[in-house]
Amino acid sequence: MRRFWKLTRAAALLAALFALVMPGPAASAAALTEVTNFGPNPGNLRMYLYVPNALAPNPGVVVAMHGCNGTATGFYQSTEFASLADRYGFIVIYPQANKSIGGMTNCFDVWSNEALRHDGGSDPVSIVSMVRYVLQRYNADPERVFATGFSSGAMETNNLLATYPDVFKAGAPFAGIPYGCFGPAGCGDKTPQQWGDLVRNAYPGYTGPRPRVMTWHGTNDNVLNYGMLQEQVDQWTNVFGISQTPTRTEYPQPNWVRRVYGSGEVEAWTIQGAGHDLPHPGMAAYAISFFGLDGSTPAPPASPSPSQPPVSPSPSPSQPPAGRACEATYALVNQWPGGFQAEVTVKNTGSSPINGWTVQWTLPSGQSITQLWNGDLSTSGSNVTVRNVSWNGNVPAGGSTSFGFLGSGTGQLSSSLTCTAS
Repeated sequence: MRRFWKLTRAAALLAALFALVMPGPAASAAALTEVTNFGPNPGNLRMYLYVPNALAPNPGVVVAMHGCNGTATGFYQSTEFASLADRYGFIVIYPQANKSIGGMTNCFDVWSNEALRHDGGSDPVSIVSMVRYVLQRYNADPERVFATGFSSGAMETNNLLATYPDVFKAGAPFAGIPYGCFGPAGCGDKTPQQWGDLVRNAYPGYTGPRPRVMTWHGTNDNVLNYGMLQEQVDQWTNVFGISQTPTRTEYPQPNWVRRVYGSGEVEAWTIQGAGHDLPHPGMAAYAISFFGLDGSTPAPPASPSPSQPPVSPSPSPSQPPAGRACEATYALVNQWPGGFQAEVTVKNTGSSPINGWTVQWTLPSGQSITQLWNGDLSTSGSNVTVRNVSWNGNVPAGGSTSFGFLGSGTGQLSSSLTCTAS
């Protein structure tokens, strides 16, 4: 696809900073509160915090950011993140922006030199201060910190993923643009390599894992051209060193198209007919599942935890009902000192479609899973159970799907995987 940015659309690009307005506050049991004196605040932002009454142990943290001309309280009321926090026990930070550009107010800074580099200052440093405040005060999990937002908040999401890959583990921008688009490099036509270089230069010398990205865009967005979705795909796939061609395409709901790149490092969601008004109802739940936070308080296993099976180099299919069978295959995607990324492919080896699957295995000593996507994780000691989520349980005969995860320790697998089809 030929990518370009017309100068005559500059006014429309600035208009992307309009706030999201959606009817009806999300019902929630706890209350939104303002926090002051949360730490270094060069952006002079205000911090609003939602802590559910049923807070999970070592909870995850989501930073949810509004569009320009909007407010933190408005984004809290008009989106589903707080109600999902009630359900799953994570904490939501709602920063209040205050910058102005092109006649817009309450914008997040994604254009200054300070905002575009690691520890440079401005809004990113203020937001990271909020995160660190929550991590310390609530004993939250630093391995489960995520960012999301709409329009200007989506731009800041990409900005935080680029400048603080050591803080944020994944992000879900709704109707955004690539990192650096509002900076000196501009939004003009760039190759994936050029887009990726902008991210790499945001934190020179950083060699650790990069945050995963789930980006959303409507095809009828007349403020930020729908082509910006592909520009983000080009940027983040290049950062991960994976192909710009999706490994699979799915249709979770009517008019929703989900493209998955690599082993799930990048996802692009096209919403047919949607304008500049995301997220729609139900989309936040997909983002929370992408973050792995819908398993913050795992349910007990439906059956006794499996004993450790013998080590086997090949997949070990279980004994499902007649005509239904599956196997699970483990692959090490990447490894670094103290951690790794892996992917498990679930294949339907039976003669009939399956409606769900469960994969189980035993972790070796010293290994743990810190984040998992495209599956519902539960653990009991070293025993791991991963079940399908809503969009990848139906697998045709001969077809396959996959889930991925990050882990601590080495990426060596010490036991075979069992797969049960339903």
